[in-house]
Amino acid sequence: MFEKSSLEFLEKFLNSPSPSGYEMAAAKVYRDYLSDCCSVATDVMGNTIASLNTGAKMRVMLAGHYDEIGFQVVHIGDGGEIYFRNVGGIDKLNIPSSEVEILTENGRVPGVIGKKPIHLLKPKERDTAPELSDMWIDIGAENGEEARKAVRVGDSVVIRANFKMLNANRFISKGTDDKIGAFVVAETMRALAKRKLNVAVYGVGTVQEEVGTRGAYTSAYGIDPHVAFALDVGFTTDLPDIPKKILGDLKLGAGPMLTRNCDNNIVLGRLLRKTALEHKIPYQESAAHRATGGTDTAAVQLTRSGVATALLSIPNRYMHSAVEMCDLRDAEAAVQILTETIASLKGDESFIPVI
Repeated sequence: MFEKSSLEFLEKFLNSPSPSGYEMAAAKVYRDYLSDCCSVATDVMGNTIASLNTGAKMRVMLAGHYDEIGFQVVHIGDGGEIYFRNVGGIDKLNIPSSEVEILTENGRVPGVIGKKPIHLLKPKERDTAPELSDMWIDIGAENGEEARKAVRVGDSVVIRANFKMLNANRFISKGTDDKIGAFVVAETMRALAKRKLNVAVYGVGTVQEEVGTRGAYTSAYGIDPHVAFALDVGFTTDLPDIPKKILGDLKLGAGPMLTRNCDNNIVLGRLLRKTALEHKIPYQESAAHRATGGTDTAAVQLTRSGVATALLSIPNRYMHSAVEMCDLRDAEAAVQILTETIASLKGDESFIPVI
């Protein structure tokens, strides 16, 4: 299993706020963790790019996004209530009563998302999720003047840090989508730093994936990779009422999902599976929940004249909620598959997978 230092990094990383467009705190944790084994740089978007063996002709990219879904302040009422909008895909049913932190220039301001009590709702209102405009953030201010001294319009908001190990393997946290993928990228880079490489490797913590895979577009354009592996989370179907007939049979703890859809190069996919079988590393087959799009994979694939891409997904329960759940064994297997696959590359550009 992962070393103690890796698990300490994971907890610190997951507890660092990183709403899309404001990923600075998580980016610093990421840079600091990789700076002792890789060359590390940050671009104008906020992507963190760690690199190894950059003199090699063949370039391999790893990408996992460390932005998380969140909110943004749009108005502060005279009563001190703070109104907000979503940044990224938010399930409205999960929002009321959430503890949050508003990220201001002077530090984090704690608060709670409030709404009208159930006792005062009309019968038809009790059966539907409230609109965001019917909710607000309460920071305990007595009036608007007090609230405006602490918070400004435009400040970002995130769910309060809440990482917790449930047992030896499984943990819950907000922001697991996709800090667990970025964690896999970081651990793979640390593992590759100890290996002899024939290729250049760029491990990227990308930004703004939740609002359009924006960081993947720019970082991939700059790196111009021949091959790229994207790390994200995928839906499990080991829960009641989640249809296997639509998504497949996918479990926590059974290994990362290797995807087959339009975003995944066929030859590269075969290489990943061959590596996993040769090294007896568990993995699961997935067709993803749609034919294309939704992760950094598609953005990188369409960079410049095209990139051979493959998606590895870490099984995730309760996606886009404050208590997403993942299993360390799936992350570990993903690191092993990627490390062995990349270390096996000969660096001959003729390998570039052409279907």
